[in-house]
Amino acid sequence: MQNMTPKEIVAELDKYIIGQDEAKKSVAIALRNRYRRSLLSDEMREEITPKNILMMGPTGCGKTEIARRLSKLMKAPFVKVEATKFTEVGYVGRDVDSMVRDLVEAAIRITKQSRLQEKYDIAEEIAEEKIIEAIIPGGKKKKSENKPSNPFDFILNSGGYPSQKQLYEENKAKENDKKVDPTDIEMAREQVRQQLKQGLLEEQFVEIEVNDTPKGNQLDMSNEGMSIAIGNIFGDMMPQKTKNKRVRVKDARKILREQEAQNLLDMDQVTDEALENAEQNGIIFIDEIDKIASSSSYHTGADVSREGVQRDILPIVEGSVINTKYGPVKTDHILFIGAGAFHTSKPTDLIPELQGRFPIRVELQNLTKESFVQILTVPENAIIKQHIALLETEGIKVEFTEDSIDEIATMAYLMNEQTENIGARRLYTILEKLLEDISFDIPEMEEEQITIDRAFVQGKFMDTIHKDDVDRYIL
Repeated sequence: MQNMTPKEIVAELDKYIIGQDEAKKSVAIALRNRYRRSLLSDEMREEITPKNILMMGPTGCGKTEIARRLSKLMKAPFVKVEATKFTEVGYVGRDVDSMVRDLVEAAIRITKQSRLQEKYDIAEEIAEEKIIEAIIPGGKKKKSENKPSNPFDFILNSGGYPSQKQLYEENKAKENDKKVDPTDIEMAREQVRQQLKQGLLEEQFVEIEVNDTPKGNQLDMSNEGMSIAIGNIFGDMMPQKTKNKRVRVKDARKILREQEAQNLLDMDQVTDEALENAEQNGIIFIDEIDKIASSSSYHTGADVSREGVQRDILPIVEGSVINTKYGPVKTDHILFIGAGAFHTSKPTDLIPELQGRFPIRVELQNLTKESFVQILTVPENAIIKQHIALLETEGIKVEFTEDSIDEIATMAYLMNEQTENIGARRLYTILEKLLEDISFDIPEMEEEQITIDRAFVQGKFMDTIHKDDVDRYIL
């Protein structure tokens, strides 16, 4: 990502999003500026703030998709929030600061995952040794013998003295250890190690010791994202609980590898890195921003609430410090992308301070019939490719002719013009309806190949859609 030029970023976005070149160009430049900023001296870097973007365009034309693909592209912490969520009154509405907290959570997840990947090689070796120990026990002292007694032992275990049962079990274990020759154990283990490497024991059941993490030990403090783990109150006074689990070797390897990688992880370092990542590379996408704009034509009681939300969002976009459970986060260098349809309101209806914080304005275009044809066929995850792949899982090959794709695009365009314009989402409605009977009858179908042509499409939608008779408008 660091070396991608704006043109390469646009080319990458073209694989998934059709048209909207202006919007792609703006976001590509915004990303490249982030890279340029990282090469500057510390004094200059602190001065340069990101240029936030405001996207305007009807629903289903690709606003959210551009932002989502961007975050995947640069592996940056990304969070999408609905501005309308903050207008709700009472306990349902969320605190505006929660968008930054969500961003930090996303950053922690990304950083933790990348650090775990680095530890997996060492964790794999430790996990394998534990599996061998589980298959051929003995020869090693149990951890419990070396454990320091915890402060509650005196109360819980009859004044800290071992019971008769414990003494009996320890004596029995010592006797068994004397009977077994250590060299025999080592030879048997070496044999098991070889079999594990060859993959001969994958389906064998084995009993392993895993950390027991009780569910539901979080105290959630309203919706501020502040939660307290009950276990953390006592710190390390309580020993880590473990439980035995009987699983296949292939599953045991995954469980133990994950567990050991977690143990090797330095969470303080992960947190510091994640906070830095969120502050410098975070992207917050504020959708439906037009719904909090007060239209100048009328004033109702709800408008007060809307303006209040704008004023709440303003300090975060301007740059402030938000407290999260991982530490304070500065929002000065987070990139904000606002998006909205702006049907009933205009960007100028936003409060002037907020308008000034979104200096780059991009207008997304309505989708044409040609755009629909391309959306159906060109992207790597094109909707037609998805349906063909789904039906192929049951042995049915579906083929769309060129004229059928043209007809579907025409219908999507006409439906958007005659009824509500929902953009590319109209294609989902049409294709689901088109393939409904085929999907329903698949188990009993005898033919293996189905060709969908223009006549098939027209037959399905004969009653639903019709071109307007232009003559009736002529006097």
